[in-house]
Amino acid sequence: MAKASTRTAKTAPDDLFELRWTRGRRDLIGPLSKLYGAAALDGLLADLKTLLARHSAERPDDLRRLDLLRDVDPDWFLGPEMVGYVFYVDRFAGRLKDVPKRIPYLTDLGVTYAHMMPLLKPRSGQSDGGYAVMDYRAIDPKLGTMKDFEAVCRAFREAGISPCIDMVLNHTAKEHEWAEKAKAGDPRYQAFYRMYDTDDVPKQYEQTLLEIFPDQAPGNFTFYPDLGKWVWTTFNEYQWDLNWENPEVFLAVLDTILHLANKGVEVFRLDAVAFMWKRLGTQCQNLPEVHDILQALTQATRVAAPGVIHKAEAIVGPRDLVPYLGVGSHAGRESNLAYHNNLMVQFWSSLASRDTRLMTHVLRTHFPESFRRACWATYIRCHDDIGWAITEEDAAAIPHMSGPGHRTFLADFYNGSFPGSFARGADFQSNPETGDRRTNGSFASLAGLEAALASGDEAEVDLAIERILLGHALIAGFGGIPLIYMGDEIGLLNDHSYAEDLDLAADGRWMHRPRMDWNAVKRLGKGTSPAARLHAGTKLILAVRKATTQLASGLPTRVLDLGHPSLFAVEREGEARPVLCLYNFEPRAQDVPPWALGLAPEETYEDLLAGAPLAVSHGTVRVPPYGRMWLRAMR
Repeated sequence: MAKASTRTAKTAPDDLFELRWTRGRRDLIGPLSKLYGAAALDGLLADLKTLLARHSAERPDDLRRLDLLRDVDPDWFLGPEMVGYVFYVDRFAGRLKDVPKRIPYLTDLGVTYAHMMPLLKPRSGQSDGGYAVMDYRAIDPKLGTMKDFEAVCRAFREAGISPCIDMVLNHTAKEHEWAEKAKAGDPRYQAFYRMYDTDDVPKQYEQTLLEIFPDQAPGNFTFYPDLGKWVWTTFNEYQWDLNWENPEVFLAVLDTILHLANKGVEVFRLDAVAFMWKRLGTQCQNLPEVHDILQALTQATRVAAPGVIHKAEAIVGPRDLVPYLGVGSHAGRESNLAYHNNLMVQFWSSLASRDTRLMTHVLRTHFPESFRRACWATYIRCHDDIGWAITEEDAAAIPHMSGPGHRTFLADFYNGSFPGSFARGADFQSNPETGDRRTNGSFASLAGLEAALASGDEAEVDLAIERILLGHALIAGFGGIPLIYMGDEIGLLNDHSYAEDLDLAADGRWMHRPRMDWNAVKRLGKGTSPAARLHAGTKLILAVRKATTQLASGLPTRVLDLGHPSLFAVEREGEARPVLCLYNFEPRAQDVPPWALGLAPEETYEDLLAGAPLAVSHGTVRVPPYGRMWLRAMR
């Protein structure tokens, strides 16, 4: 019996891999055959299985246990306890080895998911904020070593926090090993990229392509005299687009993902996914093959590392955004998470206009109430600029509104030039030909705290704080994993010192990437400063979310049309009592009869955020200025 038990223990990992491979193979055949052809499928699947088996066998014991737990509970990331925090390692802690001592701060806030912004080894000099990676298997030396990174991941895991990092899929730095071999003339690695001997084909593509950085990097192709070729460079000349039509690229990138997964990564933010596939005559964004690639990457990862999930970074319009969470044949098989950039844009739009009609229309019209084994990553600000993704069709649904007019209004409002604006932001990547302008600025500065503090107007400070807490409550209650960008919980303002750094000065987005103010954190328990009020308010919102099962991300989010231009509402349904999440985008209180909110007259309600019964006075519910209420029947 003892020998049999030993033999079973030794063979169990192999048996488990075979079971996972059988499960995953079903969801790999379809997308791989569409991408690379049925004739190549058998050979590709054989190579893929070998790759997955190797990484599965190399998986550390603690991660194997995590895999088992998440095999049993594949919806682990959909619970209401999930709260994300996003930060640059150097700006949050210094170096990787300094991160663990900051974990108590994160756990006290309620964080269970930590996104460490680009930390893989970038090219020197300009690197698009770290998104021009020259070595995916090394850490930026300024931050530490891979051993440091593994230690941080273990510390996070022990604290119940899932570490997330960026994995850039569309391109590598031109100094990456693959690119260097391509420059040396190796045809195998030249096929890893999109290279052309003349500019004939690039010119044909350019007829329909958009420019991502028209100011700093016009065009989508770069000619390299030493190479004698034109190279596809969507973002910057130092970022070479990968050729995903080559199955070797798929295997090489997956190999890298699994290598990092075995170092402790639990969530991969898949960067620039919308651009991965190219087709002449299109904008080369959001093509169907992109979704096949993402399904194949997700399902292959699930075979070798079931404890890992993927988040798609696709900052696109509503029609194109929904498919990244899996629709049709991809439902439940594609990305586990995707950024809800439309929720973010509509928050800022409603805040500036004091009108939620466009927000209600867009979120009711374009987005399903739930997804299969997937959810949104909800956010108000991130490291990037805000693109005013408002279509002419959606704007036309609102009386007296046009798409170009509203986009211009928002850009003017948030750069502070619109009369009466409370915001202190700045234009980014203005395009005079199209009129497109994006916006930079920290959450607090865009929400009015910077201007209020500068004026010394306490009433305006109060309103700015309420605007920020309104945003935190919106993303916590909407349905998805709320992501708090570092410092937003204490109201960090714009930082203009980036202009003094030659490596950063050309990129205005560094204005809203300030360093964490740990001195302000030390003072949180003393007095009623804006930072202390924001921190306490954010912590309360997240704690209530965690205690409210109806706010789990796997449950439907039903956007309600209350017919009230200042209020936005969603209903979150659970197994018993639904929760009505109600938000006021006006600086004035709104008095609304309970029936207009859909509240049952025979019920008594509690406001979960206030921790008290809902007061109904003279037949109305009063929603405070920039108020937020989570209402549930008391039974």
